[in-house]
Amino acid sequence: LALYFHIGEREEKCIIEDLPSDTLVVGNYKVQRWDIHKHDFLESAPGLGMFVTVSTPSGEVLLSKLYGSQGTFSFTSYLSGEHIICFQSNSTRLLAIAGSKLRIHLDIRVGEHFFDESAVQAKEKVDEVNVRLEHLIEQIQHVSKEQDYEREREEKFRKTSEETNSNILWWAIVQTLILIFVGIWQIKSLRDFFIAKKLV
Repeated sequence: LALYFHIGEREEKCIIEDLPSDTLVVGNYKVQRWDIHKHDFLESAPGLGMFVTVSTPSGEVLLSKLYGSQGTFSFTSYLSGEHIICFQSNSTRLLAIAGSKLRIHLDIRVGEHFFDESAVQAKEKVDEVNVRLEHLIEQIQHVSKEQDYEREREEKFRKTSEETNSNILWWAIVQTLILIFVGIWQIKSLRDFFIAKKLV
């Protein structure tokens, strides 16, 4: 519900809202003051405020509070029926002259469910658990990435080790062949030497 209405600075204006029980109502308002020189409604002067009063169908006062020239009020209807929402400025002017006219812009939003504080607290706890779960998931993902990285390093190290072992094996084979070749060459050289000296 969005509307605006005019009142005098010392006048009280009320609207009626027919509400079901256990319903949250939130109202936003802004006050403008009539300027007799510019013939237009302008932003209200600092210090001008609004008394907001809310009464139940049984006459019980749910809300009675002074707000500024614009503000937000809220209440929960505990009874079904016509609730009266009244506005009156805190002006101290005694004369109701033409320049004392006010325009109030009002936007009222009526909720569909009871404003349960325990439900809000439960939601906050759920939100906190969600944050912790997200943090835990991030930690798990981080650990998983670390494990993948370690696995890659281990695999790279294993390949390097296998290549090194393979190189060592081939180097050992080459050394063995060289030793065998040198041994055979030495034996042949000694044999030829002994034959040449006629020692054999």
